[in-house]
Amino acid sequence: MFKYKTRPYAHQEDALQKSYDKLNFAYFMEMGCGKSKVLLDNITWLYENGHIDTAVIVAPKGVYRNWEMSEIPTHLPDHIDTQIYVWSANPNKGQRERLSEGVNKTRTLRILLVNVEAFGASKKVLQYMEHFVRDSTFLLAVDESTTIKNPKAKRTKALVKLGQGATYKRILTGSPVTKSPMDLYAQCGFMDKNLLGFDSYYSFQGRYAITRTQRMGSHSFQQIVGYRNLSELSDKLERFSFRVTKEEALDLPDKIYTVREVGVTDEQLTYYHSIKTAAMALLDEGELVSAPSIMTQLLRLQQVLCGHLMTDDGELVEFPTRRIDALMNTIEEMSGKVIIWSRFRYDIRKITVMLESKYGPGSTVSYFGDTSDADRQSAIEAFQSGDARFFVANPQTAGYGLTLTAATNVIYYANDFNLETRVQSEDRAHRIGQHHPVLYVDLMTKGTVDVHIVKTLQNKIDLSAKTLGEQARQWLELDPRKSGD
Repeated sequence: MFKYKTRPYAHQEDALQKSYDKLNFAYFMEMGCGKSKVLLDNITWLYENGHIDTAVIVAPKGVYRNWEMSEIPTHLPDHIDTQIYVWSANPNKGQRERLSEGVNKTRTLRILLVNVEAFGASKKVLQYMEHFVRDSTFLLAVDESTTIKNPKAKRTKALVKLGQGATYKRILTGSPVTKSPMDLYAQCGFMDKNLLGFDSYYSFQGRYAITRTQRMGSHSFQQIVGYRNLSELSDKLERFSFRVTKEEALDLPDKIYTVREVGVTDEQLTYYHSIKTAAMALLDEGELVSAPSIMTQLLRLQQVLCGHLMTDDGELVEFPTRRIDALMNTIEEMSGKVIIWSRFRYDIRKITVMLESKYGPGSTVSYFGDTSDADRQSAIEAFQSGDARFFVANPQTAGYGLTLTAATNVIYYANDFNLETRVQSEDRAHRIGQHHPVLYVDLMTKGTVDVHIVKTLQNKIDLSAKTLGEQARQWLELDPRKSGD
């Protein structure tokens, strides 16, 4: 009889029952539903029944060490003799010796943890992985599998190659569709290119996307303008995946959403309209404008609303903004700990300084790209169990894999267009272990890119629900009389 180390919820038992002996399986379980535990229970079952001797778990940079520090110690049964190895791109002598040791066959369950970014950065990680799993029977799992949704990416191709030698493959994500149903092709193809019934991306696209031929000079390309047959796609996913939402699985406190309207200064308006006018002129003149260039202009508009602007020359221009005042006023109305998300490093640093100035040293921790691994762990501990009241972070860096249930308030200082980032960052606070309602406050300026971003995210939420055969969930509501475009 299988012995759990930690007692599962009913939905976790259901997920394990559906997947335990499957060669390929997807855990499409929303953040906070405990998909990491299910994977570790699956690994335990396969190992104890002699089906595998090795597991390789691939996860984003900010997440993969959480498996070593938290998930494995918490959920993997103590009676299993386990050796854990962690990939390091630039290992010291001790790390090199440890990694070399891991190549040798042992009579233990070997678990290798590696960050997904490494597969796109260097060929040596794939070479080492192939050496590590040589002559072994192994399971290969990709946590937050939307990191391999691009079939042309180096990391995707490398993991597909490594997976060819795996007996079992698993993918894990709470949001498999973050941009469009096309996100699913590479994720499912990593496990088996025939799972969805198509041997190429273009045949998959032809079945589920509506395209229109666009011409630019002598060149033409197919642009996706809509989607079709999504109920059929949902039925196919059902055969090799387990889907559960937090509302279905857990008795968690409510999420409460609200918008705080933010005004702008005359200087901000001048910069904003100048950038917007220049971008529209390019479009009106029929210039060839790429998606990256459009996103750059939208990024600049958002920077202006936050009180700064990075010019083409790399010069930082700063000017007064009412957004920081709105933030501080919002915080004054709150009790309990607060997470503040912003996509810009400038804002994270500025907010951190202002909060520490007002609430004292040790009141605030920050977590973004420049934060070292040691400081990241210290920041989490200080916020979760220490005296730090504010956690100021970039959602791209800290929005994955972290437990921040000490917070009962979450403020979005500046959103981005990435649905997965938004959903993941929301659920750092709203997950197993949260016992209080969580308040989400979006700082927004009506009639600006702020509103456009939120509307785009809502459209993606609706499309994701349709693809997965779910009812569209209610999210942030905008007042149509005030929102603008």
